[in-house]
Amino acid sequence: MAATKKKVVRKARKGERIRQVAAIPFRLGEHGGVEVMLVTSISTRRFIVPKGWPMKGKSGRKAATIEAQEEAGVLGKTLKQPAGTYSYWKRLTNRFVRVDVTVYLLAVTDELANWQEAKRRQRSWLTPADAAVLIDEPDLSTLLKNLKIPQPARAGELEPRPHLASSSP
Repeated sequence: MAATKKKVVRKARKGERIRQVAAIPFRLGEHGGVEVMLVTSISTRRFIVPKGWPMKGKSGRKAATIEAQEEAGVLGKTLKQPAGTYSYWKRLTNRFVRVDVTVYLLAVTDELANWQEAKRRQRSWLTPADAAVLIDEPDLSTLLKNLKIPQPARAGELEPRPHLASSSP
């Protein structure tokens, strides 16, 4: 992680664009409507989507899947096509850098009761409209408001499920 952050700082100093990948975990709620999961950031406690730096030797989709497991404790199938992109300003030690994020949808099949960052983050299932209100990044908020889940993912991979007690720590 430290090596990745150093590389990012070097790129930022050169004026290069910085990239990240993110996942929007989703499921069908007990009444059949789509719900998305947000997690809190570690430092500011704002609601965000699980995201991180690209990983050497892994596709953006695979990296987004790993970030969702580490940050949100969810497992599932990440859809091949990105759902969209957004940009935000990331605070580094002594500067801000512009980050472009490619977002993938993750059809959640399992929620872990214990996961890598469980003690440092909270997670919450919300309607896309409610999630959009809680997100500070305008482009991500718009992406959530206009979220379209492809029909094969809705019909083939997800069953409406009751809310689980484990969905919030």
